[in-house]
Amino acid sequence: MRVSMVVLAPEVAALYPAPLVETAGSVHQSDFVGPRYLRGPVRFYSFNTVDLATTRCATVPVANRGTDVVVPALWESWTRLGLPNIQQFDNELVFFGSRQHPRGLSQILRLCLIQGVEPLFIPPAEPWRNGVIEKFNDHWQQKFLSMDMTNFEQLAIGSRLFDGRHNSRWRYRKHSGRTPNQVLSNSAVQLRFPASLEPPQTPLPRPEVGRYHFIRFIRSKGVLDLVGESFPLPDEAQHEYVQATVNVQDACLEVRLDGRLIETFRYGLPHR
Repeated sequence: MRVSMVVLAPEVAALYPAPLVETAGSVHQSDFVGPRYLRGPVRFYSFNTVDLATTRCATVPVANRGTDVVVPALWESWTRLGLPNIQQFDNELVFFGSRQHPRGLSQILRLCLIQGVEPLFIPPAEPWRNGVIEKFNDHWQQKFLSMDMTNFEQLAIGSRLFDGRHNSRWRYRKHSGRTPNQVLSNSAVQLRFPASLEPPQTPLPRPEVGRYHFIRFIRSKGVLDLVGESFPLPDEAQHEYVQATVNVQDACLEVRLDGRLIETFRYGLPHR
């Protein structure tokens, strides 16, 4: 299994350690839209994912935001877009896990790490750090919800049709008028896909290797807060963004400021 070693590079202006977007598959952003309603009424969410380099999308309708449906939805997005190096999320607990057991490794974390994907969690209350998927969600609501659908079967078909039209026809100024599929084709990147179309059964085993990341703003108290756990940092980290990385194999938490390692903590993970 490939274990990526992703370097997060600081943005000069904002001093924000955003992940490098170099080629297709470098970074995916994922987010929910909903709940939304069809005539019937049918209540649903859409689990949306965008590849930042190409703007290719995968949209998957789901009945709720529980682990049992989000794991297959994320897997389905990978079967369409390929496996990314970095999978970027907000801090919704279905992605991370539980505040009561912050080191428990959620099923989403396990799924990513087992596939050699590195999850990255943006700072709380800063949705603009997921700006590409947020803007895409607005586009999705304008175009997708105008379609005539009344049940989940039609939702699934409609999502596939929407993705196909978007990826093959929608032209972006930032891509010099090319479609997402044209950007991918011109890049000659060899994407990596899951070995099977069927998602693995849960509960998933505890991964033995891999890394996952948090980006956090450190306030005047100089404390890194990771889902309720506090870690004291040097004074130089105050009023700065840091990248905190959990190394599963070494059971440690590494904190970097502007790419420099400034602190390391032991970070024991459950055996199961």
